[in-house]
Amino acid sequence: MNARSIAIVFSLFIAVVATLSFVLIVEFDLQKLLISFGISFIVSFLVIYFGLNFLIFKQLNRINRAIDLLKERDLEPIKFDNINPLNPLKKIQENINGYALSKQREIKALRKMETFRREFIADVSHELKTPIFSAQGFIHTLLDGAINDKSVRKQFLKKAAKNLDGLDALVQDLLTLSQMETGQIKMQFEKFNIYVLASEVIEQLEDKANQKDIIVDFVENCDKEVFVYADRQRIYHVMLNLISNAINYSDYDSDVEINFEKKGNMVKTIVEDYGRGIASEDTERIFERFYRVDKSRSKEKGGTGLGLAIVKHIIEGHNSKVEVKSELGKGAIFSFELAVSL
Repeated sequence: MNARSIAIVFSLFIAVVATLSFVLIVEFDLQKLLISFGISFIVSFLVIYFGLNFLIFKQLNRINRAIDLLKERDLEPIKFDNINPLNPLKKIQENINGYALSKQREIKALRKMETFRREFIADVSHELKTPIFSAQGFIHTLLDGAINDKSVRKQFLKKAAKNLDGLDALVQDLLTLSQMETGQIKMQFEKFNIYVLASEVIEQLEDKANQKDIIVDFVENCDKEVFVYADRQRIYHVMLNLISNAINYSDYDSDVEINFEKKGNMVKTIVEDYGRGIASEDTERIFERFYRVDKSRSKEKGGTGLGLAIVKHIIEGHNSKVEVKSELGKGAIFSFELAVSL
């Protein structure tokens, strides 16, 4: 049954009733009856057909199409246009459109998560493979006879140990990131001087900075009494990562500067370097797991590729966010805000 069939049936009924009514009003005239029947049928058919097609069947087809797409889990072709106020199925279509829209968002999120899962497994496999294969190679070489040479034995054991240490750091970072995302790690807030904390980080990274003749220091006239309310251990990890990265990606004989700016009840911590900078297409992705700006030199600079991802989660755990500003050849500025401790 479609709009045409229904229109024909009702038009015939209306035409017959109209013709019989015409007989009662005027004298019997076959020609006039036929004309009356024809006009009644044509007008009724056009009104009923286009009315049914526009108000009912067209909307039913759209609803059926939406239901079919829901079954196929492919909602991209659905267009959520404004519904005609004359549509008698308006409420039904609004409900279906709302359900389809929520499912469309859910499917997009699932597809995004699926892509992320595949990329994450590939990245983890790649990151685990390198240190495992390296350590495996050194150990097998020793077992094949090199163990009898004392100088080679010590050298290969050191290299195997270094790769295994890197593997341990990677696993620990993965566990930390996973625990943060699942909420297993709770922030332990306390009052502390972030200037003192930053000084401890600078002292820890002094040897690393000296190897590149880099001076890591606070800006001139930097406030030394900067008390914040945060998780000291986690913020130490954040500062360690940001300053270490600044040293890694700075040129030889350059500077890394640290500053604190008070803004109302917040303190903005700034770590600035004058290295080669970050391209605009990379700044949006540097906080992703395993994302590296310079993949060809990533192993030289060390790290697990998870540092900035962990930094992002720690700062978000303090109801704040990490910001980055950078231009190629002009260095990079990383900053985040913490609550002032009164």
